[in-house]
Amino acid sequence: MNDFLPISREDMQKRGWDTVDFAFVIGDAYVDHPSFGPAIISRVLEEAGYRVGMIPQPNWKDPDSINVFGEPRLGFLVCAGNMDSMVNHYSVSKKRRSKDFYTPGGVMGKRPDHATVVYGNLIRRRYPHKPVIIGGIEASLRRMAHYDYWDDELKRSGLLDSQADILSFGMGERSIVAIADALNSGIPVKDITFIAGTVYKAKSLDSLTGDYRVLPSYRELKADKLQYARSFYIQYTNTDPFSGKVLCEPYDDVYVIQNPMAKPLTQEEMDKVYALPYQRTYHPCYEPYGGIDAIKEVKFSLISNRGCFGGCSFCALTFHQGRIIQTRSHESILAEAKAMIQDPDFKGYIHDVGGPTANFRRPACDKQLKAGACPNKQCLFPRPCANLKVDHTDYLALLRKLRALPGVKKVFIRSGIRFDYIMADPDDTFLREMCRYHVSGQLKVAPEHVADAVLSKLGKPPNSVYQAFCKKYERINRSLGKEQYLVPYLMSSHPGSTLKEAIALAEYLRDIGCSPEQVQDFYPTPSTISTCMYYTGVDPRTMEPVYVAHNPHEKAMQRALIQYRNPKNYDLVYEALVTAHRTDLIGFDKKCLIRPKNRPAADKPQRPLTEAEKKYGISFEKYDSIQRAAAQEGTRPSKKPKKHKKH
Repeated sequence: MNDFLPISREDMQKRGWDTVDFAFVIGDAYVDHPSFGPAIISRVLEEAGYRVGMIPQPNWKDPDSINVFGEPRLGFLVCAGNMDSMVNHYSVSKKRRSKDFYTPGGVMGKRPDHATVVYGNLIRRRYPHKPVIIGGIEASLRRMAHYDYWDDELKRSGLLDSQADILSFGMGERSIVAIADALNSGIPVKDITFIAGTVYKAKSLDSLTGDYRVLPSYRELKADKLQYARSFYIQYTNTDPFSGKVLCEPYDDVYVIQNPMAKPLTQEEMDKVYALPYQRTYHPCYEPYGGIDAIKEVKFSLISNRGCFGGCSFCALTFHQGRIIQTRSHESILAEAKAMIQDPDFKGYIHDVGGPTANFRRPACDKQLKAGACPNKQCLFPRPCANLKVDHTDYLALLRKLRALPGVKKVFIRSGIRFDYIMADPDDTFLREMCRYHVSGQLKVAPEHVADAVLSKLGKPPNSVYQAFCKKYERINRSLGKEQYLVPYLMSSHPGSTLKEAIALAEYLRDIGCSPEQVQDFYPTPSTISTCMYYTGVDPRTMEPVYVAHNPHEKAMQRALIQYRNPKNYDLVYEALVTAHRTDLIGFDKKCLIRPKNRPAADKPQRPLTEAEKKYGISFEKYDSIQRAAAQEGTRPSKKPKKHKKH
């Protein structure tokens, strides 16, 4: 039956079902598109022969709201949604957002904070003994003890707080089918401890065999932030499916045990996942409310890869998708593109062809598919590894095929590109074709900063690499007769950034004449190196101290400096420059960031007084402007400016 999966008992009965195998509780509205995790997991289970009913955005205050299909045969699945529920709800300043792009009409408040935990406990109250499996980005990044920015505390594993039985982390296609098969065969959920890509609870470690590692206990982590930094880095170096060990985190009366990550999908497996019968849009029940805005960005985009070996410190992809690149075949992507072209709303523009990093279409090196990624080395940072294979030929071939399709006017690349990977390529063909065919006036790139001290904490290449890329990009566009620009994504207040580095970034923007409309203040989300730095004050890779801007006012100053031309930011920029002893940047010189405030005369630079100033107590420029305005109007000033009173 090629249709949406059931969202009501009536839908279930239309399919001739008397029950579902799994009831899938999700924090988003139901969108059946492969850019949405719940859509993939539900369709993969359907392909494996299981009946899945969707319960989108239930009323978490009412236990009966998850009783849509009655008691499911095998258990409940829980996912907070395509985004972390806290990031979805709050800005970095912890202010409530005004719109939820994953909810009908953008209405806020249709899901709870910490949705995975809330939904898990909701199910437990209604069905105390039914298996509960949590997954998705929110659960995946909270699988062990983690720092929670919103509550400013170290929290327990989400597996414990949600009262779930199993946590599926990573992309989940392999683990969810293995869990379903185990439950279907009659294995009690407490005995399903052997599946890669899962986390479970145990009273002891007696059943463990082989190589495993016991982490510091939650009690120790709460007592000592340095212990947390060490524990986090052990986890970070055990995210590879080939070399990762079983990790055990002790709590007072239970162990949380993490199995190694599931193996990456082969290209054939990826193709099968994306060929499943998605409806490629939101459920029609949302039409009266204006639909779901989140579909707009992805409806005419193509996912070509997964995983990222970029290793940015602020990114959680290492924990979630892993560092090994997985790709779809050209045939799979072209088939999806041809179907997309038939959509009545398609206007000839493919919005994106990419993934976490668009120009990664092969593993970083030949050994990764056999031995995995190096636990203690990065592929691109601090410089490209000697074993790195830089190759854009496959991606180029794919793009050429897509733009040759009848009905396609333009193919854009809007996923992030790694400019350092491009610079490591001795062949400029990809960059030249990207500039000619796949950029429309502006190319967005993410240098994040210009100060090397900050870039080293960000896991980004030195500023010199970005400057070289800027020159090459400009040169190639000039040779093509195109006037196209770079739009840099920049980040303020990242660990390692003081006001000194923030001012250096402002000076760089002044020199290139750039006024960013958007600035990302560093957002400490769970399970990133950067968040670990923010919480502990040390770099977990070296255990060296790192400066962290915790004070909201200092963070506001760093952010304002990036947008120093905005009049609303004047007071913050002025304060930052005074605080950092950089008043040389306050003045009328072209190198200055802002002009002086209206300060008392004694604070202004001393110079000989003009006759107008002596006579009227105002500047010559002000007096002259009054005279010129009066002359243009054919009148005389109604009265002369008053002299300043002598003190």
